[in-house]
Amino acid sequence: MPVSPMNRREFVKKSAVTGAAVAAAGAVGAGTAQAADGQMPGKAPKTWSFSILGTTDLHSHVFDWDYYKDAAYSDKAGNSVGVARVATLIKQQRAAKGEEHVLLVDAGDIIQGTSLAYYFARVAPITGTDGKPGPKHPMAVAMNHMRYDAAALGNHEFNYGIEVLRKFESQCRFPLLGANALDAKTLRPAFHPYTVKRICVPGAPDIKVGILGLTNPGIALWDKDNVSGKMVFPGLVEQAKKYVPRLRALGCDVVFLTDHSGLDGSSSYGDALPYVENASNLVAEQVPGIDAILVGHTHVEVPSYTVKNAETGEDVLLSEPYCWGYRLSVFDFELELHHGRWKVTKKTAQTLNPNTVDEDPEIKKLLEADHELVVKYVNTAVGTCTEDLSAAESCWKDVPIMDFIHQVQMDTVKSGLSASDADLPLISVAAPFSRTADIPAGSVTIKDIAGLYIYDNTLYGKKLTGAQLKDYLEYAAKYYHQVPSGTKVDTSTLTNANSFWDYMYDTAAGVEYEIDIAQPEGSRIKNLTYKGAAIAADQVFVVAVNNYRANGGSGYPHIASADIAYSSTNEIRQLMIDYVTSKGTLDPKDFAVTNWKLTQDGTPVF
Repeated sequence: MPVSPMNRREFVKKSAVTGAAVAAAGAVGAGTAQAADGQMPGKAPKTWSFSILGTTDLHSHVFDWDYYKDAAYSDKAGNSVGVARVATLIKQQRAAKGEEHVLLVDAGDIIQGTSLAYYFARVAPITGTDGKPGPKHPMAVAMNHMRYDAAALGNHEFNYGIEVLRKFESQCRFPLLGANALDAKTLRPAFHPYTVKRICVPGAPDIKVGILGLTNPGIALWDKDNVSGKMVFPGLVEQAKKYVPRLRALGCDVVFLTDHSGLDGSSSYGDALPYVENASNLVAEQVPGIDAILVGHTHVEVPSYTVKNAETGEDVLLSEPYCWGYRLSVFDFELELHHGRWKVTKKTAQTLNPNTVDEDPEIKKLLEADHELVVKYVNTAVGTCTEDLSAAESCWKDVPIMDFIHQVQMDTVKSGLSASDADLPLISVAAPFSRTADIPAGSVTIKDIAGLYIYDNTLYGKKLTGAQLKDYLEYAAKYYHQVPSGTKVDTSTLTNANSFWDYMYDTAAGVEYEIDIAQPEGSRIKNLTYKGAAIAADQVFVVAVNNYRANGGSGYPHIASADIAYSSTNEIRQLMIDYVTSKGTLDPKDFAVTNWKLTQDGTPVF
């Protein structure tokens, strides 16, 4: 992708974007930057360039480390993770372009997602314990060191409750932005909607850059337990229409959005909310006055994407830098001074890969002790396992490792049911979050269980009828591509139809059923029975289910509006750890039951 430096010749020689080494002399000061822009000393510049660097969905990845495997991160694509490597790229960009020519922004999902995140939310919480102050969140320490200018709120910022989020906010030396995170009572912004940054241009007016932050409306569903009655989350388009004109009225020369929202106009929750989940493209198209958008939430890499605004015909530039620190988005802007106001004349975007640079030694020094605390924690043994339990085939076979989750969920809900619900049949639904999860034979540690259940979900018991349960399972079965009878089934192409990802696909325990992948969607669930008997349409079940799904996550039918029979604030992962701790031994003989299978016209696939 082309870049837009202050001086192309100098920039190409020095820029990290081109892969050239950056001189140790480092930052270019404002005065040097003026000369580099080709302006004669004492003459006001007519053109200027600056960049906005963007990260998103960091999910508390500080170092290039996999806590679930207790090893350096690795994947088939050769990616690295963590802000420590990204910080090195950022230093290179600042050195090449000049400190005063670079802003740094994040698009949300910062404080959840790794064992490190869990440790500083629950084990040694940043909110403190027993009246004693808590530690600094490692992500606040890292991002303060990296000198972020702003970050949007992600939906996962709310997973640990508003108190933890507010504490994290207080530890950051940059604003957390959420123009569509409103106080439920006053409907006023609960966080800063925007911030305005100034790019200093010696001898000319400052360039005013308005940064507007927008979060995901799905928070109202996914974290209902934490936000209901406290905050509401209107749509991104609606709030952008309110605040973009305000930023222009404040004299902003550039309006930049950081959206924790994808760019394909889709919603995983169907029509459960009146607002679109992945709305960045709609914001660009429907709200005039936006120059560029840093996109987040969907964990994909989009180096550069352009949307034409329907009203003005102007191009809006978008970029999404994947997740976890896999990439860094770089937006380059060129401006000209017209009648005392700066106008954008050119803008480009690209993504950079940090996998070839070293981790920032200063971040390593700041956070190595915190990292070692978490490593020690995840390696704590909680019991033993009688045999290796693998999730490798969990997306197309009923495997014991998934039955472990189901058993814990059903045991927990059963123990908490009221007398009036105690006699209802109890089942469980759960998704295969990780195909690489494995609980080894022998010693079982926290990391082994955390690698299987990677989210901080809590547990519900909800009531569904037999007819609703069948609808629920039919919805899950759209996860499979249709494979006609007599056609060989290839597991590498069988799953994830309809962009239905593994975390969205629920299997059930406690009932018996078949999924006939030779049939069209909506007609795949066959021989649905409970204890050998056909299930009646009006038969009532208690379904053990995580809070994300119970509140409407992934758009499953009936479950969000179903009556609640049980709820808890305990994380399912911790319940699994407690199960192993109390029993001492994890033995599949205690829970493994093959109750579902794939078929083609009634013939078992495996």
